[in-house]
Amino acid sequence: MLDKKTVAAYLDRISAEPPKRLDADALRHLHERHVLSVPFDNLDYHRGAEICMDERAVDKVVHEHRGGLCGEINTAFYFLLRSLGFDVTLHQGRVRIAEGLTTAPYHHVLMTVAIDGVRWIADIGFGKSSRHPLRLDCDELQPDPHGEFRTRWLDRRSVEVRRNGTPQYIVYDEPVELIDFRQTMWWYRTSPDSPFLQNLVCSLPLENGWVILRDDVLTVTTAGERRTEKLPDDAAVLAAYEKWFGIRLEKRPAPSPHMNNAIRFSFDSD
Repeated sequence: MLDKKTVAAYLDRISAEPPKRLDADALRHLHERHVLSVPFDNLDYHRGAEICMDERAVDKVVHEHRGGLCGEINTAFYFLLRSLGFDVTLHQGRVRIAEGLTTAPYHHVLMTVAIDGVRWIADIGFGKSSRHPLRLDCDELQPDPHGEFRTRWLDRRSVEVRRNGTPQYIVYDEPVELIDFRQTMWWYRTSPDSPFLQNLVCSLPLENGWVILRDDVLTVTTAGERRTEKLPDDAAVLAAYEKWFGIRLEKRPAPSPHMNNAIRFSFDSD
């Protein structure tokens, strides 16, 4: 559990109001502010930094003003929601990569939040995920600023999440613990086949668009207009990280030797 000082700093980091009630509106506000404030990036995978799925993820988001992938930013959000008093449960999932799902489990960590008998999917660590929480037990379209989402039960233990008709991932209903992801995290950090080592990406939704930096290629979409430019040097790349994502780095991240920009996965696509 986070102490009151850390909770206050976290809320300030994402420009969120402290919840007056632990209701669906409060969850929606926190979810939206997190999505719009904390980048989705795999920079530390290429930098060889440690990836922490514990309270150190909160330090990275709050005090280092950084982002991360699901293992870090969903972990951090989990600790925030728990500390505020929400009824939160961790789950694991299989992600759609290229044309299929990952073959092994525990490739995505996310959570559900139970409020007044309704369960909501809270997932701020999926790149092109929804801006707002999604109702778990709802087979109807759920309009969102990031697309039209739908959740549907595949069987008694798994739910498919779709965005604009395209499968994003499957979430399994059984509760899990953060330690359950340790083996998968090791594979993501070390395997030449890890998609996180084959793409260098940092992205953040804007109020009316999106900004994505893939290595030295910056794409900014606002009000339906898209502009892409190849940045000329390391200084320009570092300036873009600071301007668009609030990330200050002393040195430009060097892509891993396994980098292959031709390989894309669903939560990296725009």
